[in-house]
This record gives sequence, C-alpha cells and structure tokens, in this order.
Amino acid sequence: FTLLSVGLCWAIGTTAAIYLQDTFRGRGLLRAVFLIPYALPVYAAVITWAFMFQHDNGLVNHVLHDQLHLTDQPSFWLIGDNSFYALLTVSVWKGWPFAFLIVMAGLQNIPRELYEAAALDGAGMWQQIRRITLPSLRPVNQVLVLVLFLWTFNDFNTPYVLFGKSAPEAADLISVHIYQSSFVTWNFGTGSAMSVLLLLFLLVVTGVYLLLTSRGRKTADV
Repeated sequence: FTLLSVGLCWAIGTTAAIYLQDTFRGRGLLRAVFLIPYALPVYAAVITWAFMFQHDNGLVNHVLHDQLHLTDQPSFWLIGDNSFYALLTVSVWKGWPFAFLIVMAGLQNIPRELYEAAALDGAGMWQQIRRITLPSLRPVNQVLVLVLFLWTFNDFNTPYVLFGKSAPEAADLISVHIYQSSFVTWNFGTGSAMSVLLLLFLLVVTGVYLLLTSRGRKTADV
C-alpha cells in the first residue's frame, strides 16, 4: 500500500508540476485548484470521501454504475477487498498536492538556459524531461520520497476516519493495529511493543535510504 501510494503521489505531482512549468492563461487558478486537497482539513476531507464511497447513495457508485455502467452492480467500497482501493484513492488524493508543491519549488531552481540550449540542439520535450528535469530534481525527489514514505506508513487519521475503529482486512494498516491493541482491547503492552518496533523499522529504512542516496550522489559526481 505504501509503495503504491508514494509512487502514485510522486508520479501525479511531478507530472502536474512539469505541466504547470510553462506560462499559460489560467495557470495560477489551476495551481490553486491542485492545492485544494492539501489545504483541506484531513478529517473533513476523509469524511467527505466516506460519504462518496457509500454503497447506496455514494457519488462513486453513481458515476461508475449509474452513469458510466462500468460495474454490474453498486460496489461496497468501505468493506471487503475494495476497501484497499478506497483507502489508496484517498491517500493519493491527499498526498499528491504535497509532491506537486515540492517538485514545483524544485523546478524553479533549474536554469531556463539549459532548456533553451537543449531545444537549439534539437531535443524534444521528453528528451528535456529525461536529460534535464529529472536529473536536476534528484535531490528534491530523494527527500520527497522519504517524507511521503514516512507520512504514508504512519498514517492513522485516514483509515480511522474512513473505516472507523475496525478497518477491513484489505486496508488494515499497522497504525490501526497499534490503536486497536492499545485503546480497543486495552492491551497496552502489545501496543507499546508494536510502536517501538515501528519506530525501529522506520529508523532502519530511513538510514538505509539515506545511505543509498548518498552513495548515488557520490557516484553521479564522479
């Protein structure tokens, strides 16, 4: 779940940031619209999504089943296997504007002369993105991916508000397990142990990630 959420957030945010790199009419308005999910309070946004995922009168089933006829019958999004996709949708919807904002800031530091020189040499848009944009954004992306990973892996508010105290098995995150052990079954020992293990796991992942990215930068410099 975390890998899918982080990957989609990064891909959508980067694509949107590159698209808005050029100046055109309505650019400022579009940028403001893109940042709305990030600016909204988490609880209000997730509760809205919970209503949209309702089986009988939710907007999602209305569009997919009644309007587009993509499903044979209205789907249950908040229980069963579909709960994974519901949680992933909300997580990506909340997270990609942050990636968009960070990448947008990173793009401002890339000299325009590089693109002009590449265009004179006959490089197309995709070649400029692959040869100039993505390599220049590597330091920004390294930090961005780490922050998104920690943010998503530790996310408790989204599954708790979306599903309640007991999340479906397909969308059962470690943060919900810790809460259930500590405050539902009152097994504070298990909850504390899981919290410590989660902290150690994230520390190890962060350390390994920083080590690998540091070696990658040194190799690139050589």
